[in-house]
Amino acid sequence: MKFSRKNKDRATIQLSDHFTYPKLFRFTLPSVIMMIFTSIYGVVDGFFISNFVGKTAFAAINFILPVLMILGTVGFMFGTGGSALVAKTLGEGKRDKANRLFSMLVYATAISGVIVGVVGFILIRPIAMLLGAEGEMLEDCVLYGHITLVSMPALMLQYGFQSFFITAEKPKLGLAVTVAAGITNIVLDALLIVVLRLGTAGASLATAISQFVGGVIPIIYFMRKNTSLLRLTKTRYYGRSMRKACINGSSEMMANISMSLISILYNIQLIKYAGENGVSAYGVLMDINYVFLSAFIGYAVGASPIVGFNFGANNRQELKSLFRKSITILSCLAVAMFISAELLAYPLTSLFVGYDAELFLFTLGAFRIFSFSFLFAGFAIGGSSFFTALNDGITSALISFLRTLVFQVAAVLLLPIAFGIDGIWFSIPAAEFIAASVTACFVIRKRGKYGY
Repeated sequence: MKFSRKNKDRATIQLSDHFTYPKLFRFTLPSVIMMIFTSIYGVVDGFFISNFVGKTAFAAINFILPVLMILGTVGFMFGTGGSALVAKTLGEGKRDKANRLFSMLVYATAISGVIVGVVGFILIRPIAMLLGAEGEMLEDCVLYGHITLVSMPALMLQYGFQSFFITAEKPKLGLAVTVAAGITNIVLDALLIVVLRLGTAGASLATAISQFVGGVIPIIYFMRKNTSLLRLTKTRYYGRSMRKACINGSSEMMANISMSLISILYNIQLIKYAGENGVSAYGVLMDINYVFLSAFIGYAVGASPIVGFNFGANNRQELKSLFRKSITILSCLAVAMFISAELLAYPLTSLFVGYDAELFLFTLGAFRIFSFSFLFAGFAIGGSSFFTALNDGITSALISFLRTLVFQVAAVLLLPIAFGIDGIWFSIPAAEFIAASVTACFVIRKRGKYGY
């Protein structure tokens, strides 16, 4: 069914439309760009810190950032799991209930952000010490963490609204908010680090302020009368729906937690065997990895509400069409990301650590191996998101858990035995290949059940 509106703009794409390739590109492109801009936060901080403060501070930020990302993953859970549930409810024609569910999830995200921020603020120093940070590096970890944790509620809201803007049929508005937050971060980094020489504190202040921009503006928009499908309203606690949203979103939360845990494991191993150079090299790879994977994640996030809507509307034919088109798009993205990574390895490495010849060569060699992971990563990411949209949170979570934790841990522990330090870099492509293969098995097995 289609929702009627007064003076409807014919150019507006609705979840109930039939999606051709051009229409699918138009609808998902804003979420791709939105995710890329979100990933740029850490990249911009890393660039300015590495070049204007030093590699010790750069290593510190990359050392503590995975911990902060783990704390913020609740926002992903409410956003991705909640948007799938809200989209399904809209597909069933229950718009009022969809608004109440949306409001409940937004309020829950904000409250969770406050709690997580307070707990994280108290525990950040012992966590950093437990992971092995000491001396100047420890102090930089704590300083960056304390300031950034103040904005944790805004960060979690920003993560959540990235999905809800798409479900509300306002992907371009979501993109505009994220771009505004990203530009704020870049400008403040330049001002606070380069001009005012505030170092690590400047980087964390820039990030915190930009997160408030990304988290607060959507609240103002959805609280007011607007032209989207969603609006913040009075609500109550829907226990069953909350559990469903959490289960649906647990895969994305697990993916982010697992990625952060893996980053912590890598950092522990690298600081032991290669010192600060190892942590710095891995920091460069992860900064770039977040940006490249954002293309896959952005498409998955953008397409998920369409899948969820048609699943709720029991439109099997459109589900089949979306599935086929998604496989084609993800395949093209995989090849494009790999070629881009290989071509950009030298200039990107030089941009971050060109001031240190030894670190530059060490990082460049790792980059050449690491880039093969982009050939496979998108299929597991897309598969997990597809099952989330189908409200099959268990399958989605299992794919994410295997991809981002089990396979990666096994690879990083076993491959270095045979290949030495290069085995650490080979482990990520190997784990992504296995995850893509397992995802294909789940897709084949579940096809009869969901009719895609």
